[in-house]
Amino acid sequence: MSQLARWLKRLVLGFVALLLLYQLWLFGWVLWWNWVNPDNTRFMTIRLDELRVKDPQAQLKKQWAGYDRISANLKHALIAAEDAKFVDHEGFDWEGIQNAIEKNQKKGRIVAGGSTISQQLAKNLFLTPAKTPWRKAEEAVITLMLEAVWSKQRIFEVYLNVIEWGNGVFGAEAAARHYYGVSAAQLSREQAARLAGMVPSPRFYDRNRNAPGLARKTAIILARMPSADVP
Repeated sequence: MSQLARWLKRLVLGFVALLLLYQLWLFGWVLWWNWVNPDNTRFMTIRLDELRVKDPQAQLKKQWAGYDRISANLKHALIAAEDAKFVDHEGFDWEGIQNAIEKNQKKGRIVAGGSTISQQLAKNLFLTPAKTPWRKAEEAVITLMLEAVWSKQRIFEVYLNVIEWGNGVFGAEAAARHYYGVSAAQLSREQAARLAGMVPSPRFYDRNRNAPGLARKTAIILARMPSADVP
């Protein structure tokens, strides 16, 4: 074996070793957060850095609310809007992914994602908004970790508390207070459906709260809520 081949082999082995160490590091956080509530996520850090470009003193709006202190209306609304098969799948909704691919092909651009709640949580906890093959692959690995270690209720509880809901607004409690001046436990069906409709584009809807598209989405979510199964 030539010296170049030996160096290439060492380089590949070193890369594989670093990749495995990174996965173990991620898995360690997944284990820890099964018992301890996350204080910050990668998405939170990214958004805070963006806010502090304009205002060095900017702070995020977030406040943890336990699963039992979040309105059942919001839970039903989010399942209805984001992941109707959440309680049944093991992290991926293959039918939903196929439907999203077909929609995107028809439109010639990305208009649907097909990501489950578990996938969205994996992205929010550890990754960036970038739509790259590497990020999607890493998202899939983390999703499998979450589904293997956490219960569905824990996945949903953390999701409810860390997803973005506006400009610097994260989690159900902060969103309820930001938009309606009530706690997450007090959200009505209509308020919950409207918040669920904001999830795909939270900062846009924070700036455009009377957007016609949001009203249509809210009506659709309200109709689907009674059949939504929550953990």
